[in-house]
Amino acid sequence: MIPHSAWPVDPGVILPFLVAVVLIELTPGPNMGWLALVSLARGRPAGFAAVAGVTVGLAAWMLAAAFGLTQVLLIWPPLYQGIRWAGVLFLLWLAWEAWRGEGDPAAGDGAEVRTMRGLFLRGMTGNLLNPKAAVFYVALLPTFMRPDHGSPLTQALTLGGLHLVVAVAVHSIIVLGGAGASGLVLKRVQGPVLRAGMAGGIAVVALWMAWETRG
Repeated sequence: MIPHSAWPVDPGVILPFLVAVVLIELTPGPNMGWLALVSLARGRPAGFAAVAGVTVGLAAWMLAAAFGLTQVLLIWPPLYQGIRWAGVLFLLWLAWEAWRGEGDPAAGDGAEVRTMRGLFLRGMTGNLLNPKAAVFYVALLPTFMRPDHGSPLTQALTLGGLHLVVAVAVHSIIVLGGAGASGLVLKRVQGPVLRAGMAGGIAVVALWMAWETRG
């Protein structure tokens, strides 16, 4: 049996940490709303491409927090606000793009690879411009770290990796649910109505993000 002190993190915090991050990921938020809309309008492959981008964005914030780089967001609030509003504006731009019909799933333009790459980049950019992800790592991770185990960096990377696994699992469930409903929706809603619904949904997500990251 591995000695208790040899674990990189305290084994006693793993279950409470997993419960905490599952509850956080299941709380409705910008990622959940955007992934559901993408999967509903464009199907499962598009949804998973978006999940990959979201995960890379979260991983970037996790690594930044592990190396102490995100502390500047707490020290200098204008930077936090700048990232926050850039994220909101980015989502509003995505809403405008959807309204114009770019990437319309009914268009059939054959640009599947370009569409997947675009969704990956949008998911990644949206999370890089979401300071709430940084605050999550700055505020939550230290409460589960113990001085009698691995180095702070090792503990942060271990717990952060567990969070990414949970996030991928929850986001994948959202994609599967949205894609499962997409067939019925696309049979009844097409063209301008679909674009308007997608644009309106993303705009709501943008307002949602502005509200969630206030303060």
